[in-house]
Amino acid sequence: MTGTVTAPGANPVAESFLACLERSKHNTSPFDFWLLEKPLPDEDAAAIAELPFAPPSDLVFNGRRETNNSTRVYFNPENQAKFEVCRRVVAGFQDPRVRSAIEQATKTDLSDAHLRIEYCQDTEGFWLEPHTDIFVKKFTMLVYLSDDPRLKNAGTDVHGGPPDYPYICSAPYGKNLGVIFIPGPDTWHAVGKRPLNGAIRKHIIVNYVASDWRDKYELA
Repeated sequence: MTGTVTAPGANPVAESFLACLERSKHNTSPFDFWLLEKPLPDEDAAAIAELPFAPPSDLVFNGRRETNNSTRVYFNPENQAKFEVCRRVVAGFQDPRVRSAIEQATKTDLSDAHLRIEYCQDTEGFWLEPHTDIFVKKFTMLVYLSDDPRLKNAGTDVHGGPPDYPYICSAPYGKNLGVIFIPGPDTWHAVGKRPLNGAIRKHIIVNYVASDWRDKYELA
């Protein structure tokens, strides 16, 4: 018999992420970031991409995701109650072994952090200006969900800092690929202005956020 055998009671999402983190590619310039392959079980990546949420419409694209806050979707208790895949993914990232492994690999402190997972469907015209995540985010991971060849250049861009914010590189976009970084004053990142050619840029953003996070309805 061949293949990976999951022990009884083990969490497949946690196991997949832990194995992925172990083999991730750690880059140190211009800041620490980790490139990922298969952070989720393939079946869960596929199930998230098939969630029955229509891509948002009538959006304002001004380089800031928060401009369209009213259309954003989270793996909060309401959506966990509706969708099994949301419950599975949340359970995986609530696993104490996952938090411990993240802390060891990235040197961040998640002791008082809460889990926040957002499901994103970016459409034609979407872009993000170079920015750093707000200080109450302790961990950021993006997991891309599509293998559409039109999105091959749709990964998150890494930039240097002000005043010119030079483009450095992009995380590869592809089904069940991803990137991790620990928000800080030098973690400048963006999504450049480039066509999606009619495709939908699907991904999840996994954050651990400080206990004083304001918008509690977003939390898992």
